Amino acid sequence: MPDPKQEIDSLTEKLQQWQQEYYQKARPSVSDTEYDRVFDMLKELEEKHPGLRRPDSPTLRVGSDLSAELPEVEHTIPVLSLDKAYTAAEVDAWVAKTAKNAEEDLSFVIEEKIDGASIVLYYENGLLVRGVTRGNGHIGNDVTDNIRTIRSVPLRLSEAVSIAVRGEVFLPLDRFDEINADQEVPFANPRNLAAGTLRRKKSSGVALLPLDIFVYEGYMSGSDEEPFEQHHLVLDYLIGLGFKVNPRLGIFGSRCTGPVFRSEAGLEFSSGPLDAVEPFLERMTAGRNNLGYEIDGLVIKVNELESRERLGYTGHHPRWAIAYKFESPQAVSMVESIDVQVGRTGRITPVARIKPVRIGGSTVSNVTLHNQQYIEALELAEGDQVAVSRRGDVIPAVEKVIEKGESSDPVWQMPEICPSCGGTLEVRGAHHFCVNRRCPDQVSGRINFFIARDQMDIDGLGPETAAVLLDQGIIAGIEDIYTFDAERLKGLPGFGEKKIALLQKGIKESRKRPFRIVLPSLGIPDLGQKAAELLIEAGFRDVDSLLEAADKHDTEHLAGIHGIGEKTAASILESLRDPELRRQIDALRKAGLNFREKESGADEQLPPIFEGQVWCVTGSFENFKPRSKAMEEVKKRGGRAVGSVTGTVTHLLAGEGAGSKLEKSRELGIEIVSEEEFLRLLEES
Repeated sequence: MPDPKQEIDSLTEKLQQWQQEYYQKARPSVSDTEYDRVFDMLKELEEKHPGLRRPDSPTLRVGSDLSAELPEVEHTIPVLSLDKAYTAAEVDAWVAKTAKNAEEDLSFVIEEKIDGASIVLYYENGLLVRGVTRGNGHIGNDVTDNIRTIRSVPLRLSEAVSIAVRGEVFLPLDRFDEINADQEVPFANPRNLAAGTLRRKKSSGVALLPLDIFVYEGYMSGSDEEPFEQHHLVLDYLIGLGFKVNPRLGIFGSRCTGPVFRSEAGLEFSSGPLDAVEPFLERMTAGRNNLGYEIDGLVIKVNELESRERLGYTGHHPRWAIAYKFESPQAVSMVESIDVQVGRTGRITPVARIKPVRIGGSTVSNVTLHNQQYIEALELAEGDQVAVSRRGDVIPAVEKVIEKGESSDPVWQMPEICPSCGGTLEVRGAHHFCVNRRCPDQVSGRINFFIARDQMDIDGLGPETAAVLLDQGIIAGIEDIYTFDAERLKGLPGFGEKKIALLQKGIKESRKRPFRIVLPSLGIPDLGQKAAELLIEAGFRDVDSLLEAADKHDTEHLAGIHGIGEKTAASILESLRDPELRRQIDALRKAGLNFREKESGADEQLPPIFEGQVWCVTGSFENFKPRSKAMEEVKKRGGRAVGSVTGTVTHLLAGEGAGSKLEKSRELGIEIVSEEEFLRLLEES
């Protein structure tokens, strides 16, 4: 039998390489089908062996086009992914749910989802100052010089306004075919060629490619009040500023009374009541093959901007928009059993174990069933013959029951007690929850989330090690990571002196993580990295201010923060009132973790330890995002920061993925400093 850990490690590293080829180099070496097949293999193995899932697993994150070889820039607007729907019925349900949550009549705009390279254009006083890739949603790469070569990108706007504009850079299909005809190794698709071109180091090469752009969102700077009431008016305004907007869109809803665009806009928009949405989706889907560019779906957005503000965001996507992905291939299988899984928040998720079946080049054996309502809508039970798809060619889903089995229960029912701890389940909305925070599966999930690479990133403490500590009773919660007796590890298989020392060092270093990392690592529902940054920027610079707001039920204060929204605010404050969470926060505070954000200007009078030194930086860093923040620390301590490696540079700060600057520094004999060493220097000063 193959070793599952070795298989998981091998598949993880293979997928990471393919992700880099796809997102950063834009030259994939395998087809989407092959990638999905290996992805599904990894996902299936991780579901069978959850303790072996690595914190850097591709199944835990979306792809990022962030490259260490290009300057990094922090976004000033939300640049999130979209939630997805795969059927017109799901779109209808989302529209109804969104209108209900907004507690008002809404109109919705439907736009084509261009399959290109996402970009954010930043203008100051009407002039283009930065073009930044989406990156990881918080930090992108500065590709301004390359963006300037795209003729449909205005360098100067018709008005001297400061605005951030989101768009999609693409390559027209006819030009793509011409270019590919001359290639020894053809590009896989226009999207890869466009994305790869944007990351070239020389803009002269970019100028040779006929890239184009459609913009679809605009965010005015310098004003707390939104100058427009509806999204379609923003599109109209962008056209007037000189931007190119995709003319094919629809506007639907009772508040849609024949929107008027500028006469020269040429927008081919449709309008009507909400029941006209489904026919519009069908018409747009049927016409996708007749376009001069590629689309991979449609985007449905709330048209009213104030309602968007109230609906807010999750940690991953806005609540006011959804992507409708085109239909996926299907196959027929049988549901052999239905199990339930307990997540770190206590949410209970049913999973169908189906007879393995090939769909779109991959084998599917596990299908998430979401909740009881989803199962009842399908009228699904064990033993049923079902149609299964891979939505978006990736996510397995049961589409319908073809033939009922011989189960005594016509519809499968959620258990009344938690399968992990035996506690009573509670229904909240459409989902069941285990309310026992000490439930073993929840505790394990929270620990794995806390130690993950995107969170506290504790060296030496991965899911496998955490599972051993839990099984041996050495830890029983997150707080125990900082207080357990390392002597108890001696003698356990795989825990030699070197492993224990590495683990202790990793735990010690994690105490230095800033508040903006510690807070989202607690796993509080709706309080991810973006929400934490928004709260801190709004003045909640320590955990005590948040706890005080929770005690006062100050939902209005939090909901007033741009990007939070009322539902998110209420969810965060409710969680912060949980006595068990507060006990955990107190324990982690006593263990030395940072629960207060460092005040700006607090270190103005610092020893000039870098006086006379010239520093350069390369790579990506955990504690300095963007990496220019590291160079700010150098300047505060008397040093000088430069952008390139020359003979005058004395020190190079090298992070993960360091490139040519590192090689050149070694050739010149420049002192190389790691992030860990740099942090130690800052701490000593």
